[in-house]
Amino acid sequence: MRAPHLLVVLVLAACTLAATIRLYLKDGSYQLVREYQVSGDRVRYYSVERGDWEEIPSSLVDLKRTAAEDAQRQETLRKETEEMAAEEKIERDQRREADRVPPESGVYLAAGEELRPIKQAESKVVASKGRSVLKVLTPLPVVTGKATVELAGERSANLVAGDRPEFYIRLASDERFGIVRLGAKKGARVVQKWTIIPITKELVEEQQDVEVFRKQVAEGLYKIWPVTPLEPGEYAVIEYTLGKGNVQVWDFTWRPGARP
Repeated sequence: MRAPHLLVVLVLAACTLAATIRLYLKDGSYQLVREYQVSGDRVRYYSVERGDWEEIPSSLVDLKRTAAEDAQRQETLRKETEEMAAEEKIERDQRREADRVPPESGVYLAAGEELRPIKQAESKVVASKGRSVLKVLTPLPVVTGKATVELAGERSANLVAGDRPEFYIRLASDERFGIVRLGAKKGARVVQKWTIIPITKELVEEQQDVEVFRKQVAEGLYKIWPVTPLEPGEYAVIEYTLGKGNVQVWDFTWRPGARP
């Protein structure tokens, strides 16, 4: 068995030293003591109030009540210590998990004990007439009507090994993120559909969100994975600011039997 964390040991020691026991007398009163010992017909105890050892006839002491309360106190202390040790273990595990992920912002696929960086895909926004109006991370286009955010090609080169892949995403700034299913289009995959409202130039985005679990590992670092198994198809991890048209895309595909 591994030794408890040093901090837990120190806290336990401090609690033990600071603990006071109620030595109950049969008349209902009690003495606050650090510890006590039963020796024959005498009870020897260390008085907290007077800071010295004293003795009293055991016939005057309610040893059963004293022992029961002390046992309850020890059990409470044991549970608190176990809870602290469990919390410390979670924190240590989380720090180790965060240290695995490179400091650069981006998306990393968890493949067993290894992390594989996913290259950010180059996306473009295509207006309803088929005209490319911008590339990723450029300002919102001054165009009204309908548009789609697309990736070239009908399949991603990034294959995942299972239907519930796990990703780490380290954000460059505080933005929305998640996993989306990509729409099919001849020669391309659709990440988002945009509606750009005339005059106000307000942008409304539509996407096929995948329900995911989100676990914050550290500030700006999250682990995400699907709640339910993915259907075979094309997907992407995305990061974006709602209504700003600055979506970033890391695409992948899940096909049973295909090897990464």
